[in-house]
Amino acid sequence: MADEMVLRAQQFINSTYRDGATLGISKLTENGQTSWTVMYALTRALQYEMGITALSNNFGPTTLATIAEKYGKLDETTIPSETFCKIIQSALYCKGYDGGGIDGRYSDRVKDAVWQMKRDMGAYVPYPDNALWPKVVKGLFNMDAYVTVNNGSSTIRLIQQWLNGAYLLRKDFYVIPCDGHHSRDVAKAMLLAVQYELGMADGVANGVFGPGTQAGLKNHVLSAGSSGNWVYLFSGAMTLNGRPGGFGVSWSNSLEDAVRDFQAFLKLPVTGKGDFQTWSSLLVSYGDQSRRGEACDGVTKITPARAQALKDAGYKYVGRYLYNPSTTSLPEKEIQPGELDTIKKYGLRCFPIYQTWARSVDYYSPAQGVTDCMNAAYKAEEHGFKAGSRIYFAVDYDAVNDEVTSYVLPYFQSIKARMDRMGNPYRIGIYGPRNVCSRVSAAGYAETSFVSDMSSGFSGNLGYSMPENWAFDQIVTKTVGSGDGAIEIDNNIASGRDTGQGDFNPAPSQKLDIGFSLSYLNALVQEADDYMESIGRPASGGESGNGYVYTRKQCLEAIIEHDDLVTSSARRFRMRKALIQTSVFWEFCHYSQVDILQDGAVVWYYTGAIPDWASGVTSKLSDSSTGMGKIQGRTGILARNNSIRAGLLDGQILDPAPGDDRWAVWQKLNQDNVFNLSTVPHMHIWGAAGKPGDSDETVIRRPALDYTDDETYEILRRYQGSGPVAEADATLRMPLYAIFEKYNRVIRES
Repeated sequence: MADEMVLRAQQFINSTYRDGATLGISKLTENGQTSWTVMYALTRALQYEMGITALSNNFGPTTLATIAEKYGKLDETTIPSETFCKIIQSALYCKGYDGGGIDGRYSDRVKDAVWQMKRDMGAYVPYPDNALWPKVVKGLFNMDAYVTVNNGSSTIRLIQQWLNGAYLLRKDFYVIPCDGHHSRDVAKAMLLAVQYELGMADGVANGVFGPGTQAGLKNHVLSAGSSGNWVYLFSGAMTLNGRPGGFGVSWSNSLEDAVRDFQAFLKLPVTGKGDFQTWSSLLVSYGDQSRRGEACDGVTKITPARAQALKDAGYKYVGRYLYNPSTTSLPEKEIQPGELDTIKKYGLRCFPIYQTWARSVDYYSPAQGVTDCMNAAYKAEEHGFKAGSRIYFAVDYDAVNDEVTSYVLPYFQSIKARMDRMGNPYRIGIYGPRNVCSRVSAAGYAETSFVSDMSSGFSGNLGYSMPENWAFDQIVTKTVGSGDGAIEIDNNIASGRDTGQGDFNPAPSQKLDIGFSLSYLNALVQEADDYMESIGRPASGGESGNGYVYTRKQCLEAIIEHDDLVTSSARRFRMRKALIQTSVFWEFCHYSQVDILQDGAVVWYYTGAIPDWASGVTSKLSDSSTGMGKIQGRTGILARNNSIRAGLLDGQILDPAPGDDRWAVWQKLNQDNVFNLSTVPHMHIWGAAGKPGDSDETVIRRPALDYTDDETYEILRRYQGSGPVAEADATLRMPLYAIFEKYNRVIRES
C-alpha cells in the first residue's frame, strides 16, 4: 500500500541527487513503498552530505564515526543543512514515524517522532532527550521494526527494549529490532550482554562463546533467591528459546518450572537451576560441547575395533551414509560390506543418512527430490535396512528463510510425495539447521530432525529454538578410541525419538531389480503385445460380448508409469519385479465393461445409489475384483492382514466381512492405483502363506529372488485362484513373466 510521505521521500531523493546518479544508484521507483532500496539511497545521501566519498549501502563504522566526530548528536542545533534534515525526515517516514513534512526543519513534530522512536527502541534509557545519537541514527537507517509485527510477542519486544536500554552505551552494542521476534541480531546481543555482565571490557567482549565466557558462566549459577540483571538475562534467554517462565528481575517458581521443562527437553541434567549447561544451551546452538552423547555420525567404516571403542565411550546409535557417488572422495563414507553386521554384533544401532552434495541452494528442486527419494530407498533396501527405518535427508548449508520457502520445502514435498507413491517403505527425517528442520517438519514432510547445531554461526541456527521433534543434536567433532579403534565422529545428543535399527535384512542373494529404463519401453511393449496377440488374450469383444476397457499398450504403459512403486515393492520384499508386473498386466488387460458394472453393484450395495457410470447394473454385490490388479476388498484385506501379522506392513488388522472395513479398502483399491499396486506383492506373499482365512492352499516358500519356475507358476496361479481356469491361465502367464524378467535382468545387470 502506497504511503504519500514515503512517495515524497522518494521524489526528494530523485530530484535532489540527479535521479540517483550523484549517489551511484539508479533512480528510485516512486511507488510510496518503503524498502531496503529506499533505505540504501537515504544512507548514501547521508554519507554524501557528510562529505564521505566512498558511498556505500552499509551504515558502517565510517558513517557512525563521522556523525560522532562532526556533530556528536543530531538535533536542531547540529544538523548542518535543510537537505541533511530532509534526509532524516524521509528516514523517519520510511520507519513509520511523523517526519514533520520533509521541509528541512527539525521541528517539534520531528522531536516528538524521534522521542517516540527511542521509546519504541528502549534507547530513551541511555539517551533521555529528543536528539538523534549516532547509534540511534544507525537504527533509523535500516528496515528493523521497533513495534511488534507479524504476530510478534510483546514479551520478546520487552526483552529487546530492555537489552537496548541496558547496553546501548557499550562500544560494540547497537540497536536491535524490537519487533517481538527472536533473530540472529537478538541472539548476538544477548551473548554480548552476558559478557558485559561478566565484567568484560569493550573490545574484549566480542559475542563469541569462548573460554572466558564459559568460565565466567560456571560461576553464575542461578536459583531461588537470585535477582538482578543476571535473572533478567537468563529469563529473557529462556523466553527467546521458546520456554517462557516470566521475564523479570527475580527468580520465580514459574521460571524454575520452565527451566526443568527446558532441561528435560534438551536431555540436560534436570536441576531446575540456571547452571552452566543450561546457560550454554540458551546462548549457542551447540550448548556445552563437553557433553557426552549417546549418538554419533561419521564418514568412516565401523570396524570391530572402532565399534568397541564407540561402545566403550557410551555410544548407542551410529549414523552412516547410504550412498556416496564418488569413488575416490571419502572412500568409506557409504556403508561398507559387512559393516551393519559389525554394528549389530557390538550391540549398536544405526540410523541412515542420505547426502550426495546438498551444500548449496541450486541442489534443491522437486526433480532432485524424486531422484534422491528413490535412490535413498533403493540403497537402504540394498544395505539391509528394514521397512520403517527413518532416512535423514540432508540440508548441509546455511539456507536462509526465502531459500527454504522456494527450494527446500518443494524438495522435501517431492520426497514425501514420492515415498508415499512408493508405498512408504521408509520414513523421512531431515538433517539441517534449526529453522530448516522446523519448517520442513511443520509442513509435514519430515517426522524427526537431526539438527546441525555444531554450525552455530548459521543464520538458520542463531536466533531459532530447537525443533520440537529433534532426534539427534550434533554438537562437536571429536576422536574416540586409539590405535586401530581410533575414529573421528560428530558427537550427537540423542533424544530417544529415533533409536535407529539394531537388526538388518541379510544381503540379497542376487542383484535386486532397479528402475526401468525407458530406452527398452518400445521393445517391451512390442514383445508383450505380440505374445498376448498370439494367445488371443484378451479375446476380441470381451466377456459376454462387451469390450475390454484398456488396450494392452495402455495397460503396460500404466505399469511402467508406476515403476518406482513396483521397483520399491520388489526390492523391499525381495521378489522379482516381473512377478508383480505379470499379475497386474494380465488382470488389467482383462478389465472389462462387465467389471465396471460389478464395481457399480458394489457402490450400490454400500451407498444405496447406482452411480451414473454403471446405469446397467441389475443387482447389488458386496465385493468385486477391481482396480489395476483386479483385487477384491475381502482378499486385499486378508493379504494385508497377513503381512501386518508377519511384521512386513504397518497398519491395523481389518475385518474382511462385508462392512465398513471392506467398503473402505474396496474404495481405495478401486480409486487409488498406488494402493492397488502396492497390495499386489502382499497378495503374492499371502498366496505363498497358504491364503490364511480364505482357502486350504499349502504353504510354500515366500517369493524370493531365486524362485524356481515351479514356484513362480504356483504364485501366479494362486493370485487368480484355483481350478482348471486358473491353472491354464497361469501356464499362459509364464511366458509373459519371462518377457518382463528378460528386460528387468538386462537393466539390473547392465
